[in-house]
Amino acid sequence: MSIELQSVSRVVKGQTYIHPTSLTLENGTMNVLLGPTLSGKTSLMRLMAGLDQPTAGKILWRGQDVTGQRVQDRKVAMVYQQFINYPGMSVYENIASPLRLIGKSAAEIDRAVRETADMLKLTPMLTRKPLELSGGQQQRCALARALVKEAGLVLLDEPLANLDYKLREELRAEIPRIFEKSGAIFVYATTEPEEALLLGGNTATLWEGRVTQFGPTPEVYRNPVDATTARVFSDPPMNFMGFVKHGNRLQFDDAVAVEATGAAASLADGAYTAGFRANHLHLHAQSAQSMAFACTVGVSEITGSETFLHLQHGANRWVALVHGVHSLNPGDQVSLWLDPARVYAFGKDGKLAVTTSYAGAA
Repeated sequence: MSIELQSVSRVVKGQTYIHPTSLTLENGTMNVLLGPTLSGKTSLMRLMAGLDQPTAGKILWRGQDVTGQRVQDRKVAMVYQQFINYPGMSVYENIASPLRLIGKSAAEIDRAVRETADMLKLTPMLTRKPLELSGGQQQRCALARALVKEAGLVLLDEPLANLDYKLREELRAEIPRIFEKSGAIFVYATTEPEEALLLGGNTATLWEGRVTQFGPTPEVYRNPVDATTARVFSDPPMNFMGFVKHGNRLQFDDAVAVEATGAAASLADGAYTAGFRANHLHLHAQSAQSMAFACTVGVSEITGSETFLHLQHGANRWVALVHGVHSLNPGDQVSLWLDPARVYAFGKDGKLAVTTSYAGAA
């Protein structure tokens, strides 16, 4: 069983929300839609659900064309970031409500409600009203109402965005467990790369209405096909700078040049863009091959055991995430070290130029 999008697009009043997209999500998989606000995540979910119709293309569900089928006639459940519960009903009745609508017997409803409540740790709260629950419990109630339908496709549109940090961490850990028990196709939209990595499964990166890459989450993170995907799947943002390959040398700026080794040796001579993540910049050399770049500190943010450094290197603005507490002031001059093995090389077209040794790194 699967849901398949075949060259699906969505255009409204001349504005393209989704460019032609082909995507297949298999039964029993967790699939993350990762991208910034307005990248097309919700638009794509609405097309999958049947809430919107595609301008072109087809949507197949279990091999059948459901492109024009009403959302009411599909086995789809959707959970939003807002807590959408019925305030006048108990938690039990909230969970039972979709089953009553389709005419299930009282015994069937009771069994399904109690099984779902147990899975979501809501059994002690079944007699309470939603407003008597914490934020995390309210969102669990909304999840339970979606899951009790035994929908083959469960769409979660940034469901944790309105929760505080502690509750988000709690539910982030629980959602994979819930997913494994349900056996449905889960589609989870988020703006946060960290959330995608925690959830695992597959990830589709989106940028301006286009799916730039889709595959197993660790693979997309470690091997982005282009600079856009690398930018989407990096938080803090990926750092970039230009470099030139000439013969067996990589020239990063007037002061930094290294020998082209490994995959970089196969690059054709010419100009490229280097991309590297914030956690691969260090205040001290990590290997004999490490390169030092002179930077000016803009802002230093201490977050417990780590420090974010906002830096200026020539015309480039970088962010470094370094271990430890470092008291640096705006305007301080520092050397940041980078191992060439941690660098992605992107061509003028933005595509990844070579598969680097970084592929197996964290």
